[in-house]
Amino acid sequence: MYRLTTKRSLLAHGVAAMLLTLTLAAMAAAQEGRVGITLQEAIRSAAENNLDVRVELYNPAQAESDIRRNRAIYDPNLTAQVNYGVNSSASLGAINTFKSFDLAAALSQLTPWGGTVALSLDNGWSRTEYSALVNGRQGEYFLNKLALSVSQPLLKKFGRENTELNISLASFNKEASLQQFLTRLTGVITQVRTEYFKLYSLRENLEVNKTSLTLAEKILAETRAKVKAGVLPAMEILNAEFNVSTRENALINAERALRDERDLLRTLCQITRPGEIDPVDSPVTVSFSFAEPDSVTSALSRRPELRQLRENIKSSELQERFLRNQTLPDLSLVASAGLQGIDSRYGAQWESMGRGDYPVWSVGFSFAYPLGNNAALNDSIKGRLKTEQLRLQLQSQEEAIANEVRSAIRGVQAGYKQLDVTARGSAYAQEVLNAYVKKAAVGLATTKDVFDVQNNLVAAKGAEISARAGYDNALTLYWKATGETLDREGIKINGKEADALYGKLK
Repeated sequence: MYRLTTKRSLLAHGVAAMLLTLTLAAMAAAQEGRVGITLQEAIRSAAENNLDVRVELYNPAQAESDIRRNRAIYDPNLTAQVNYGVNSSASLGAINTFKSFDLAAALSQLTPWGGTVALSLDNGWSRTEYSALVNGRQGEYFLNKLALSVSQPLLKKFGRENTELNISLASFNKEASLQQFLTRLTGVITQVRTEYFKLYSLRENLEVNKTSLTLAEKILAETRAKVKAGVLPAMEILNAEFNVSTRENALINAERALRDERDLLRTLCQITRPGEIDPVDSPVTVSFSFAEPDSVTSALSRRPELRQLRENIKSSELQERFLRNQTLPDLSLVASAGLQGIDSRYGAQWESMGRGDYPVWSVGFSFAYPLGNNAALNDSIKGRLKTEQLRLQLQSQEEAIANEVRSAIRGVQAGYKQLDVTARGSAYAQEVLNAYVKKAAVGLATTKDVFDVQNNLVAAKGAEISARAGYDNALTLYWKATGETLDREGIKINGKEADALYGKLK
């Protein structure tokens, strides 16, 4: 029969307590309806449902709207007008009255080279009355005119690049918005991985604290029995009670931290299933090795922040060329040709126009240039300054990312070494506890000594758990630094998501 006064090892109590605690924890999890979630499930849920990610997707969708709006410059423009007028004047005792009616329509189209082509048709009627003359007489005729006119800039505003400036800027802005979206998505996925394994660590630490509390309670019970039997002084009860209280406080804090982390991960991934979230996957512990030059090269070509800056530079270079073009003189070719028909009988003017009785045409040039041209020249200088500024920003960002990659590699290397160091530290702390349990059993160690080494074991176990999560987090930061996060998680973004969002509201 078991008696507290025997020399049975306290370690046996600890092992039994640990098994009991784990069994009770599993039963409690089943009763509470906890939801096991894999890392991939958490990442997929965050990629699809995270609110920050969804908010960011609206920016490229809006940019798509800007692209299509600016393409409207090529929409044909139809104009029509109807005028009726009466004008009376007196001269040498005669009252002259001029009446007119005009129906005109025109269809104009912008060309990719910056010019405008217009086709117009006028259908008019006029009548002049001379009321004060003897045998008052009047003149009446109908006039039609069909004309094709062209206006083409030859220097300033010439060329497709200048004509489609806003279309190109909107396209660059959309691509930059997509890269910003990828940056946001990468950040969220990185956070999901980090929080997922933080939740794993907190859960494991909670179990360590539960086991530690159970063992402390066992030691307290044995201490009370030994004090009652006169084997130990009464002061040992106070030591044991203090350590139990300390472990209860640690357990309360661990439970609170675990619940807070569960809520954080649930919000981050927008998980709607009821029940407490439990991570299923464990942190990666296999060794990775990376070549620094290859890693830096990968980062410089794949990081969305750099791609976004490069798109901004393209946009700035385009604006710089446009502003340089604005410093040129405004010289345009203006030409028109058409046919007109005139007759006093309605309908006959159409026949006259069809025969080409009255052809009309004109050709000329228009020129304008502000003397000094200071506004355009300074706009051009400002455009060059902005482009140079963006290039320096890109260079600075590239150097910062290269340093980030090198630091991430060192973090992975150090994290892997810590796996072995903390595992050995945990094993050593366990052996020390075993030794002190044996000493305490024969009266060579006090209860305080046992609790002290048990504290060391709890700290060592915590360090080992943190090291496992820390190594995985170091890998996560490395993949973020090199721009590999989304590819490693199988997430492909090509802009169709933003187009679909735009199309849904179209």
